[in-house]
Amino acid sequence: MNYFVTGLTGFIGNQLLQNLCRREGTIYALVRPGSEGKIKDLRHKLNIPDQKLVIVEGNLSEPLCGVEPHVLAQIRGGVDGFYHLGAIYSLTADADSQRAANVNGTREAIRLAEALDARCFHHVSSIVAAGFYQGTFTEDMFDEAVDVERNAYFHTKHLAEGLVRHKCHIPWRIYRPGAVVGHSVSGWINKVDGPYYFFPLLDKISEVLPRWFPLPKYQGNQLNIVPVDFVADALDHISHQPDLDGKCFHLTDPDPLLLGDLLNEFLKAAKGPLMKLDLPLDRAMDFLPAGARSLAGNRKVFERVKEQVAENLNIPKEVLLTESLNTQYDCSNTLQALEGSGIEVPALKTYAARLWHYWDQHLHPDHNLPRSIEDAVAGRTVLITGGSEGIGKQVGVDCAVAGARVILVARTQSKLDAAVEEIRAAGGDAHSYSCDLSDLEACDRMIDQVLSDHGHVDVLVNNAGRSIRRSLSLTYERFHDFERVMQINYFSAIRLAMRLLPSMAEREQGHIVNVSSIAALTRGTPRFSSYVASKSALDAWSDSAGVEYRHKNIAFTNIHMPLVRTGMIEATTSYRNVQTLTPEQASELVCEAMVDRPMEVNTLTGNITRLLGTLAPELHKLVFATVYQLTDDSAAAKDSAKHSSTADLSSVAQQAVDALSSLDLDAETLEGISELLKGHHT
Repeated sequence: MNYFVTGLTGFIGNQLLQNLCRREGTIYALVRPGSEGKIKDLRHKLNIPDQKLVIVEGNLSEPLCGVEPHVLAQIRGGVDGFYHLGAIYSLTADADSQRAANVNGTREAIRLAEALDARCFHHVSSIVAAGFYQGTFTEDMFDEAVDVERNAYFHTKHLAEGLVRHKCHIPWRIYRPGAVVGHSVSGWINKVDGPYYFFPLLDKISEVLPRWFPLPKYQGNQLNIVPVDFVADALDHISHQPDLDGKCFHLTDPDPLLLGDLLNEFLKAAKGPLMKLDLPLDRAMDFLPAGARSLAGNRKVFERVKEQVAENLNIPKEVLLTESLNTQYDCSNTLQALEGSGIEVPALKTYAARLWHYWDQHLHPDHNLPRSIEDAVAGRTVLITGGSEGIGKQVGVDCAVAGARVILVARTQSKLDAAVEEIRAAGGDAHSYSCDLSDLEACDRMIDQVLSDHGHVDVLVNNAGRSIRRSLSLTYERFHDFERVMQINYFSAIRLAMRLLPSMAEREQGHIVNVSSIAALTRGTPRFSSYVASKSALDAWSDSAGVEYRHKNIAFTNIHMPLVRTGMIEATTSYRNVQTLTPEQASELVCEAMVDRPMEVNTLTGNITRLLGTLAPELHKLVFATVYQLTDDSAAAKDSAKHSSTADLSSVAQQAVDALSSLDLDAETLEGISELLKGHHT
């Protein structure tokens, strides 16, 4: 017998190929131009001779699947079984793509099979063709399907099956598999779908909770899953049995599990706790306040909360449609056709561990995450403010060494040039843009130029900052202290972020890293009120932004940096004997954040301080109040406060004029500078 197969390189097709290869005859595989390598790989992997597996170039979206007339002529009349597996098997794909592949593709596959005079058209449909039918859906039912329009996958699979039933003029057979999971022996699967979307959540539960911890019981509706090897074996066997044309076969589990029991099997495989605690929802609701009970009882609110939780867990909302499925799938035709073959659906408990192990080894999302700074930034564009010295410069060096294109932003061009030269000398790719970040319009111009020059920015590191250490009692006449600190630490940071977010959202990729401060965790650091307020504001903004842009794959990270030995703290003499990080150590924290993309990065000291403030807030205040009373403001802070009046500033201006008089300047220049100082001393 000879076979023509669409979708042979897909999940089910790959497994069916192994069955067909054990039979006599030639297998013709419809393959899109440019994808021939997949067939060649299968030939090599399964040791299939070229003449056994023949490539036929074409595309389901084209008339007669794009098969050339001379090829049609060569194989016409020689195809015994035409297997149509080519389709999009996904609840989450967009409607246009599904219609093109599942409906139009099936129409052209039927026409091609008729043009080839194939003896039977074997169509792989799905149980979702029944829609949301309540009760038992038999293999002979079709028009009784309910509400298929609720989901594009349901709808297109139903329409495609309808084409086979009503438009196919050669004998046909239809196969409706359940939710197909991995191989029951090897665990192999080539995609994440169906119950696999819950695996990361189950893995996390297994990590944080001991096995003895009882989880609340959850039942849910039945979820009919079958391993791919059963589907391929059943399809191969039934398609070769006589006198079955015009029939439909449910390739399903005759004894399916409830979703809760199914998840428990995978929790066992993950060596995690089980759902075995009897806690009915109505009793759990009793613990909620009346207002919360009212909201929880509102169906629309409940569904919205459920979707939001699923989104946060990266579970597509379409997957939640299984909760609305209350359909049982009768498989009498299948059981009768398989009788005596030894082909049956294995119990999930016999192969759940194999599915879990394969997923954990090959498909776990953590395996696709960066493992090093090279993985995170190589080939990407990283913009760093305050990049001419200190932490920013070191981050630039480390990212450039890791293969990133580094963009350094600072105010002083000469320092930027030196930093860029250092990076390039080490073989890195670095560029610089001089910008006064306190000027928000200058921030806009700089970002516009960066986007014009480089196209996009993958990572923004808001590192530039200003710190003022001064008691409030010395700041009564210095409101500009708060304005200057907020301008750099908060407004400029979010101005840059807001200018970059549109392009990040369009590309669905981005990371904004804020070099915050341990002071933002302590909530009560004396003499740093302006600084703490600005960093806390940036923390809060980033937390909110992170929620809004999570679905766009844009991360926001606040690094609560402890003291770092840079020029920012040199003016504070009391810090000279305090243990600090080096710029290199600080850069390590920033680079680790680029790799892991967490919401925040804290050191041990920061976590202890936060814990103290939470568990013993009065003690926390007492400690800081005592420190404040035992220490003093710096001489520079006192001097600045003393000269904050107009008269004092005028005196300072005069001192500057006197100093200029000692320089070798012409009289006109000296007079102009003197007037400028005296007229703008405030």
